[in-house]
Amino acid sequence: MLNGLWLGFFVVAAASAFGRWLAGGDAGIFAAMVESLFAMAKLSVEVMILLFGTLTLWLGFLRIAEKAGLVEMLARLLSPLFRRLMPEVPSGHPALGLITLNFTANALGLDNAATPIGLKAMRALQELNPTPAAASNAQILFLVLNASSLTLLPVSIFMYRLQQGAADPTLVFLPILLATSASTLAGFLAVAAMQRLKILDPVVMAWLGGAALLLGGFIALLAGMTAAALSAFSSLLGNLVLFCLILLFLLAGAWRRVPVYENFVEGAKEGFEVAKNLLPYLVAMLCAVGVLRASGALDAALGGLRHLVEFVGWDTRFVDALPTALVKPFSGSAARALLIELMKTTGVDSFPALVAATVQGSTETTFYVLAVYFGAVGIQRARHAVGCALVADAAGVLASILVCYWFFG
Repeated sequence: MLNGLWLGFFVVAAASAFGRWLAGGDAGIFAAMVESLFAMAKLSVEVMILLFGTLTLWLGFLRIAEKAGLVEMLARLLSPLFRRLMPEVPSGHPALGLITLNFTANALGLDNAATPIGLKAMRALQELNPTPAAASNAQILFLVLNASSLTLLPVSIFMYRLQQGAADPTLVFLPILLATSASTLAGFLAVAAMQRLKILDPVVMAWLGGAALLLGGFIALLAGMTAAALSAFSSLLGNLVLFCLILLFLLAGAWRRVPVYENFVEGAKEGFEVAKNLLPYLVAMLCAVGVLRASGALDAALGGLRHLVEFVGWDTRFVDALPTALVKPFSGSAARALLIELMKTTGVDSFPALVAATVQGSTETTFYVLAVYFGAVGIQRARHAVGCALVADAAGVLASILVCYWFFG
């Protein structure tokens, strides 16, 4: 799947570039594509530099948590649920605790913590994988849920809106929460259908129902706050949880008489090795994405979609937000740049800017996540992971548009 996808990016880019050259006389398109290749290679190294520090830090703390028994405790707690969703993972396996920590970090918007924990979980699942070159069912479910971007506190979106002068930076909080919930649910149901998971099992339904009640209660609590209080609470909760998590690891390690410093260093060494092996996968995927963007293929797709929307007589205001939606699965930085540009040109509280902000907060950089998580363990065959992750992305985009028409239309 990854082979065909990667080659497809270049083939589509080539077709678009030759079309622009032969039909439009744009000979400079090839220079732009080559420039993008080298720019993406440079960006891959810059991303790696950030990952080196982040991975060494968090895998160091995770080694302490493992030795203190915290990860095993989480795994035992969740065994009844994951025994049904990931039947090939033994009850109490450390991967289950790591998956839970990863989802918690993602939900709180703690990206710097979520990625190292997720990579550790993926490596633990790889130890159970009978065919190491192909993604297992458990790895696919984990990656799709990770890529569905369930975020309860989208602090970064609030910051972008504040920087652009929004009177109420948290105006999109509830739309993002609803859209990201739709994205995660769609991704889960897509994987469940492909893997024939028994989601009507009483235990699974109890966990899903409980999660829905907690999410509803959380929404009700936050909906009653003022914009200033909500922004302050979001920032405080994310940073407080992050620091308390580190403190819990250290105190639990000390209580269990774990040599915390030595274990931190050992875990940090593992993080360095993981980061080092990621560079070839990042270069491959980001360069392919860069060529696709530079060729004009994404712009052509957007123009065609605009004409289609006009033809059927729908409101076209949301179309201006679609560049962010189309680019987000490929590049988080590019989507962020498009979002900020849209805020500047149409106004931070314009309808397209609100839709784009909601999309940015409820979807994930799917192909980046795919390259990093599967690249870290050497998986070459993604099987149905890409399709299910893109279903989650599509659901997030569609939900973002519908919710914004509901709230702001």
